[in-house]
Amino acid sequence: MKLVHQFGRLVGAGSVVLLAGCMVGPNYQRPSAPTPATYKELQSMPDGWKSATPSDALDRGPWWAIYHDTLLDDLERKVSIDNQNLKAYEAGYRQALALVSEARSNLLPTVFLPSSRQSPVAPGATRTHIDGATSSSATAVIGANWDLDLWGKIRRQVEGERAAAQASAAQLASARLSAQAELATDYFELRYEDSLERLLKDSVIAYQRTLDITRQQYVAGAAAKSDVMTAQAQLQTAQAQLIAVGVSRAQYEHAIALLIGQPPAGLTISPADLTATVPVTPVALPSTLLERRPDIAQAERSMQQQNAQIGVAIAAYYPDISLSGVFGYARTSSLTLASNKVWSSAANASQLLVDGGGRSATVRAARAAYEQSVAQYRQTVLTAFHDVEDALSSLRVLAQQSDAQEAAVASSRESLEVALQEYQTGAVDYTAVVTAQVAALSNEEAAVQVKESRLAASVALLKALGGGWEASTLEGGERP
Repeated sequence: MKLVHQFGRLVGAGSVVLLAGCMVGPNYQRPSAPTPATYKELQSMPDGWKSATPSDALDRGPWWAIYHDTLLDDLERKVSIDNQNLKAYEAGYRQALALVSEARSNLLPTVFLPSSRQSPVAPGATRTHIDGATSSSATAVIGANWDLDLWGKIRRQVEGERAAAQASAAQLASARLSAQAELATDYFELRYEDSLERLLKDSVIAYQRTLDITRQQYVAGAAAKSDVMTAQAQLQTAQAQLIAVGVSRAQYEHAIALLIGQPPAGLTISPADLTATVPVTPVALPSTLLERRPDIAQAERSMQQQNAQIGVAIAAYYPDISLSGVFGYARTSSLTLASNKVWSSAANASQLLVDGGGRSATVRAARAAYEQSVAQYRQTVLTAFHDVEDALSSLRVLAQQSDAQEAAVASSRESLEVALQEYQTGAVDYTAVVTAQVAALSNEEAAVQVKESRLAASVALLKALGGGWEASTLEGGERP
């Protein structure tokens, strides 16, 4: 009990001194970032688009649910579980949390068994026999040491490690969002290939029918042999295009397997048409983007980490002060027995007087690193607004293109029907049919491509808006 009492006195004395200390270096304040009042592209979006109100905010759950695709939902959920890159980022995050705990441990005293080099009294036992007399001695002691954080050096280190852990959590969230967005884009590309395959299969059937008509015309003497050969070449070209679709589709399926952490042989996705619905995403005010993008949060947390390092560097100008003590018992026996309490305590201070300008250079380097992180943060914010504006402009232009393309598809289909009828009556050459067929297929392909591009742009917008993420979900310690 006396031993505990002595140790408690050391802790109590250190606590009083520590509470009287301060934290040198600048306290962190998030710097301003260029933030527009509204998005430029949102003002010119077609009917149906509007700015989000608080009740319009995206669900904090799976952002891809707006596509209402159960298979996509199943695939997306596997990204967070089995993606190996995300597992690596998650391990890095756990490492960052461990470093926070390690830094915090320096705020507390350390208790140890002292060696002879650390203390004049060290634990041990000896037994000696001289001239028929036997004597023995034993010591049982423990030591304690406490570096007093008078100037806040350790607390700044804890602050920096906590910010680093939060930056790591944001980096993990950013990597997860990127993987989810990449999977959604690959999934819609795969569905585009499925739709293209269906279109080419329909074209092959139509071209086969045209070839049959041409052969009948040739047998009847109403068409030349060259018409038959041209119709056959047209059919074979479509068949070759149909075969080529399989290459791209397989590659997208393999890419999806990689994103969900499976070997390509373990994933088979049944064909299905590309969805015709492109969901409208409510877009909140630009100021909310600062709390919705994990890459912005990562850059902002990195700023605080660098700011804390300035305090660590400045603390090197001040003396290091520590308390130390040894407590225990010593027992010696020869003809008599004695037991004695042993203790010692000390306060130590060390101060570097001359270092050739090393400390001032360290402070300048820390300030420069912080200023660099500020510039990187602001650039990240600008890039975020750039990404949103790009996605909005793509959706606006593609919506207009989709309307024009659908009109072109309808016209080309009608033109092809007329050309076939006129060819059968001998009013036009077969060249008119071929031209109409090429135009019809080209417009059909373009319509499917525009549909896929609109879906990809909507994925890009959701990613640019941060998905369903918020900075308030950061772990690793309370934010200042």
